[in-house]
Amino acid sequence: MSARPKLVVGLGNPGKEYAGTRHNIGFAVVDRLAVKLDCSLRKRSKFLAEVGEAGGVTLVKPQTFMNRSGVAVAGLVNWLKLVPADMLVVVDDADLPLGQLRLRESGGSGGHNGLRSIIEALGGDEEFARLRVGIGRREQAGADITNHVLGKFGADEREAAQQAVEDAVAAVESCLKEGLTAAMNHFNRRKGDAS
Repeated sequence: MSARPKLVVGLGNPGKEYAGTRHNIGFAVVDRLAVKLDCSLRKRSKFLAEVGEAGGVTLVKPQTFMNRSGVAVAGLVNWLKLVPADMLVVVDDADLPLGQLRLRESGGSGGHNGLRSIIEALGGDEEFARLRVGIGRREQAGADITNHVLGKFGADEREAAQQAVEDAVAAVESCLKEGLTAAMNHFNRRKGDAS
């Protein structure tokens, strides 16, 4: 596995109606990272994605819907002549408390449709890093997870969601500067753990 990612992909759904939803936190992280790296993301219809490049890293927001993210990602991996291990994918995770991060070198989809699509498009290759950003799960009996992830953060969650984006950007920057192992050691602590 590459010590530092060359491709950072934030997952989400395109369109104004999905802006600010929990499922789009990957988009929010890449947007914020682009600002910090002084990088402009431009629509590249050839890749079905918004793409930008800064300092040897390519930032990507697939413009397919979440469950077809792999179409855009596999096309870019091939065009850039990369291997899956050169990539870091940023996704939402309803099984993690809001704001908690989990950075991993590889693994399965964990039930996430965007990750599933990427794994399938890469021929079953799961050897790419992923940063899961906790979006929490409302404790409502019989609540449909789809409505939850496609919903916007409540007023009581917005500050924590904003902080989650900043923390996730810091984790990606750590991966880019210090490598994945160092970033995992620092950012995989649970919120509130002692340093």
